[in-house]
Amino acid sequence: MKIILAYSGGLDTSIILRWLKENYQAEVIAFCADIGQEEELTGLQEKALRSGASKCIINDLREEFARDFIFPMFQAGAIYEGQYFLGTSIARPLIAKRMVEIARAEKADAIAHGATGKGNDQVRFELAAAALAPELEVIAPWRDERFRKQFPGRAEMIAFAQKNKIPVEASAEKPYSMDRNLLHISYESGVLEDPWFDASSPEMRSMYKLSVAPEDAPDEPEYVDLGFDAGDCAAVNGKKLSPLGVLQMLNKLGGKHGIGRVDIVENRFVGMKSRGVYETPGGAILHFAHRQMESLTMDREVMHLRDSLIPKYSGLVYNGFWFSPEREALQALVIETQRDVTGVVRLKLYKGNIIVAGRKSPKSLYDPEIATMEGRASAYDQSDATGFIRLNALRLKLRAALRRSRSPV
Repeated sequence: MKIILAYSGGLDTSIILRWLKENYQAEVIAFCADIGQEEELTGLQEKALRSGASKCIINDLREEFARDFIFPMFQAGAIYEGQYFLGTSIARPLIAKRMVEIARAEKADAIAHGATGKGNDQVRFELAAAALAPELEVIAPWRDERFRKQFPGRAEMIAFAQKNKIPVEASAEKPYSMDRNLLHISYESGVLEDPWFDASSPEMRSMYKLSVAPEDAPDEPEYVDLGFDAGDCAAVNGKKLSPLGVLQMLNKLGGKHGIGRVDIVENRFVGMKSRGVYETPGGAILHFAHRQMESLTMDREVMHLRDSLIPKYSGLVYNGFWFSPEREALQALVIETQRDVTGVVRLKLYKGNIIVAGRKSPKSLYDPEIATMEGRASAYDQSDATGFIRLNALRLKLRAALRRSRSPV
């Protein structure tokens, strides 16, 4: 049997790699998608081989991640429960897609992941696999009673690693867990499981990797221009960039000014609430600027229609339905809404705040001749408002009259 394992090099997937090899008498190929983990990838291949993998495949998927997953999602204005930029959620379908491609190339029988049985990632990986390769078996050790019995806690996993000379850096006490990619870093579990715990307190300063605390950001604001073309940011400060380049530059700018930190209690798809802390500096800037560009260029009813679908679209991404027909149908509508979202947005970044400082577009729907409060003649005649208001007030007047007729004298 041959298994492709989604491998990070951490304690869980290192133990799982060896466990799969022993319990399934299988050849295990470790796969890691480079989606912006930075230093976390150092020494990964050697670690996988020493843990028992027959080979370790590391693919640089950062540009594909930005172009084909993050940017389409941001065109849709997606944000889960009004706060979460879906950084972990949007990475999983890409990882699963590449795992399926590797499984077919390697003629593997199954794919495996280290997602726990309580989280969302197990759903995301497996729904993606079901949509792309229903013939592949999916192995989830954390849902296997044999695995949970052998490893009821981290202490047993650490002891197993030491006994089997599996190279991991872990301790029995872990203050929080972290997941990083190009779009964000998420922090959860450990001390963060108490929703009353202040994750912005001075003692937690060292946790954050992408941004300074807003109070430590520069005392002078910084201006940045974002150029949009059909809903996608294609330039920063006049310099044309690929989607990857855009996010890398905005992450630096946002992080410098303490932008994009979010501390939320969210509703997991599996039914429980969870507390997470996120850093999304570049994504926060991109989301804000995109909305400003839309405000100038998008038709009102088209905008309202698209906005009504944001909760649905965001839920599909969060719950793992990226490769579903309904998400693809929504994406087609989103692409149509973005045709004229072109122009430049100027932002002011200051101590955790994103402030709009200007917007312009060759496709602007804003007409100062119509919007002006001055007395110049335009396509808008104030007298027309009289009939407009009268017609819209008719049902309200009828309702008021009916209520009066029913009230006791």
